[in-house]
Amino acid sequence: MDYTHLGRSGVSVSRICLGTMNFGSYTEPDDAHQIMDHALEQGINFFDTANTYGRPRGDGVTESIVGDWLTAAPGRRDKVVLATKLYGGRGEASLRRLKTDHIDLYQMHHVDRSTTWDEIWEAFSLLRTQGKIIYAGSSNFAGWHIAAAQETARRHGFLGLVSEQSLYNLAERTVELEVLPACQSYGLGVLPWSPLHGGLLSGILGRETGPRSGGGRSAEVLAERRGQLEDYEAFCAGLGHSPAEVALAWLLHQPAVTAPIVGPRTLEQLKSGIEAEHLSLGTAALARLDEIFPGPGGQAPEAYAW
Repeated sequence: MDYTHLGRSGVSVSRICLGTMNFGSYTEPDDAHQIMDHALEQGINFFDTANTYGRPRGDGVTESIVGDWLTAAPGRRDKVVLATKLYGGRGEASLRRLKTDHIDLYQMHHVDRSTTWDEIWEAFSLLRTQGKIIYAGSSNFAGWHIAAAQETARRHGFLGLVSEQSLYNLAERTVELEVLPACQSYGLGVLPWSPLHGGLLSGILGRETGPRSGGGRSAEVLAERRGQLEDYEAFCAGLGHSPAEVALAWLLHQPAVTAPIVGPRTLEQLKSGIEAEHLSLGTAALARLDEIFPGPGGQAPEAYAW
């Protein structure tokens, strides 16, 4: 497993981040523990969760599963860069459920439009002073939100954000316009969520079942994308790798990306995700993927201004 710094921070994280969003909702606790065991054994030291994960069983169920695993073996917590997210609810509950005294990366799950950045950074600064968090991150922010957050942090002498979680994959590349340039300019690591676009990039045409309903995937989307997916799956077959592996490998080749968030339901899905870390795509392969799934046309402002 390769490692890199999380944005401009000093912490070293694996190039694959284990997403736990399925734990408790689709994956039973024992199976989730097995997945986390294997992830750590394979060198994945970066785990991501959120205070709302675990539905429909209930908010916080996933954090509790992760917390039980972290405390099941001595020293395990020290081996993991633990990330969680907050939007509504209380952060103290996350610490209790995760059975830890601190969170390595505490992320705002969405933009809080009702609170000023001055107040937000005062709150995060207090959490750092208390030793409850080490770094702050964002998720689902626009480029402007990142700029506003960082400029306010700069005025206060705060470190600010070190990472941004965004929807980013071959089929959804809108963040290349504004978000990725903002992250690179301000030194934020990019953590793509839904790297397989809700299963659409996992070889969906080669299976009898339809795409997942989560994330807005539908039969209409599959029909609209069928031509692209036929070309994509044929291209992956020519490479001798699964579509899921190629999709993850493509993300790992993007300069702004720190670690795609792989959210397996099963151990086999995790193993497939780990394989992608070893897949090198050449210039011709990357160009062909751009042909199949063209991006938004460049970065801002050059993509739409002169």
